[in-house]
Amino acid sequence: MRAMGKLLNMMRRGRDDRSLYLAGIVPYLFALGCARAWVTLVVAAPAHGYSVPFDAHDLFDYAFCVASLAVALFARRLLPLNGSPRLPLASLGAMTAASLCYVGTLFAPQHAVGLMSVGAVLGGAGFGLFLLLWAEVLSALSLIRIFLYTTASQLMGVVFAFFCGGLDDLRMAFAVVCLPFGALMCIRMAYRALPAADRPARVCPKFSYPWKIFALLALYSFAYGLRQSSLAEGAGMHSSLSTAIIMAVLFASAYFFSNRFNIGALYRSPLVLVVCGFLLVPAEGVFGATVSSYLISMSYSLVSLIVALLLYDISKRLGVTVVVFAGIKGAEQVFVVWGKGVTDALGTAGMGQGIQDVLVAVAVVAMVLAATLILLSEKELASKWGVVILDAGGLVEKTPDEERREARVEELAARHHLTPRETEILALVAQGKNGPAIRQDLFIAEGTFKAHMSHIYEKCGVANRKELVALLGA
Repeated sequence: MRAMGKLLNMMRRGRDDRSLYLAGIVPYLFALGCARAWVTLVVAAPAHGYSVPFDAHDLFDYAFCVASLAVALFARRLLPLNGSPRLPLASLGAMTAASLCYVGTLFAPQHAVGLMSVGAVLGGAGFGLFLLLWAEVLSALSLIRIFLYTTASQLMGVVFAFFCGGLDDLRMAFAVVCLPFGALMCIRMAYRALPAADRPARVCPKFSYPWKIFALLALYSFAYGLRQSSLAEGAGMHSSLSTAIIMAVLFASAYFFSNRFNIGALYRSPLVLVVCGFLLVPAEGVFGATVSSYLISMSYSLVSLIVALLLYDISKRLGVTVVVFAGIKGAEQVFVVWGKGVTDALGTAGMGQGIQDVLVAVAVVAMVLAATLILLSEKELASKWGVVILDAGGLVEKTPDEERREARVEELAARHHLTPRETEILALVAQGKNGPAIRQDLFIAEGTFKAHMSHIYEKCGVANRKELVALLGA
């Protein structure tokens, strides 16, 4: 009961701040939601199937990677991407042309091979460019809003795909043509709503690439690719049920507990999910393929989101456009294709399923070990690239006064050897909170609070709260 009371108090105190987080979310929500639903309906899991002798999704992914990498390489000449209508129109034109090719396969299946070849290339290039336009606009927001908008938009994509999936051919054709228009129109609305001072800059200073983050994503992408072709229904990286589950949980957690939301814990959790998922593969006869498929899919969705958030944080700290980082991140989709290709090659080589499982397990173990080394050296992300969001509450950006106050608390805590609880109380004192408010925040008794304060006074060499506040400079 006491824990429940503390939880309710935390939720009530953050209600006003949370209302500000979602201000202006609508165009962002529909932009990415429409685009992700479009990819699902046209390429990832088309509701109205077509028969072609190749995997159109692989062709789409290769075009997506090439377009993303090309924009990243020539970003200095193209910035800002949303500054003129040319690039948004190019993205819209490519995605609409891909939609028309898909519609052609519905009404002229005899030409499905040619139509889907052209459509996959144009769709991949158009979608890759769209995601970079989205990333550039989103980068003008605070980190907590970036997190909330991204999770909510991906959840909205699942909803759109679900309702469109049951349409007949004619209505489906209308939907896949309209979705790109909706996505690009919302992007333009979001960009125009940004204050001029917050719009992306035209310059891109020199910087060092956060290679550890890209290496981590490559490992997870390859591991996901090894399993992609055999995922159970409802699992996958696009607008699937597994995506809806993980995004709903993340949105609710960050929305209600933004001050205590721990990105650092999330940063390490995909490793656990992917390991558990692959460990269950040999036991699928008992548990079925659904459990392992959902764990692996959710781990990839989670690490992709966290990597994107880290890149947004780095771009803000270094003053570098996020387009460069997002372009490289998009190009790493090729590791998913390669992972899937390895699995397909093992199958066509005539190996038994048991041998395939062993080889895949060995590959995953090697990648997990490499990922573990990268995760254990996460401190370099802060020291070299300025990442500050891996601690609890790191999503909530601090003012310069708050940062100075926290630095002073850390300095005094280290100098006078305060315990973690004493440091927590000292930080609340520095924020100007009185005794009852601190006891309510920490849910401790009055006697316990007074004992902690007495220890803090003694260690810091002060006689009362007034002297302590003066020592803090608060």
